[in-house]
Amino acid sequence: MNVLVTDPELACRIIQARAKTDGDRWTEVWNGVTVVPALPNNDHQRLVMDLCYAGRGVTDPAAGDQVLPGANVSNYAKGWRKRNYRCPDVVVYLAGNPAVDHGAHWQGGPDLAVEIQSPGEKPRRKLRFYAEVGTRELLVIDRDPWALELYQLVGGKLVSVGRSDLANPAVLASTVLPLTFRLRDARPRPVIDIAHPATGQAWTA
Repeated sequence: MNVLVTDPELACRIIQARAKTDGDRWTEVWNGVTVVPALPNNDHQRLVMDLCYAGRGVTDPAAGDQVLPGANVSNYAKGWRKRNYRCPDVVVYLAGNPAVDHGAHWQGGPDLAVEIQSPGEKPRRKLRFYAEVGTRELLVIDRDPWALELYQLVGGKLVSVGRSDLANPAVLASTVLPLTFRLRDARPRPVIDIAHPATGQAWTA
């Protein structure tokens, strides 16, 4: 169920009330419009943890690489909370990325972002934003029905370079990290096979 609040006073009260809860950390602002997504469930959080674990396994924190379970990403240094930001579920900022870490948020896109679909959410509506801030790759994880889709930055736009679903469990290769992703049928839900082809190291999310 979607709710559109056009009463400014009521909208202000709702935003202020949400700011007092843990749920506010998933709130986003799209060009001045506050967007309140569904809270991630436990399985969503497990996916985040497993993806971060794999990313951490092929990056070098000592060299400045960062793998985070979510972050605020904006194109503004100041006033970003009221102007424009998104909260991908996983971000990878490699050493040398020109984005600026302002502590509470990043100004500039990650090398890799992951968006995990929540009920009622349409992650692909964020493609333009992620492209504009310079995100090199975006992995979208659909969960109804299950599918993976990898986007890469080409000519200033994020374009789909592959899809992996149960009918066609293709292997998707990242150009940012030495990892591949593939959806595989399993119970109680499909799983994501993650591999480092050069070493044979593997993870499951």
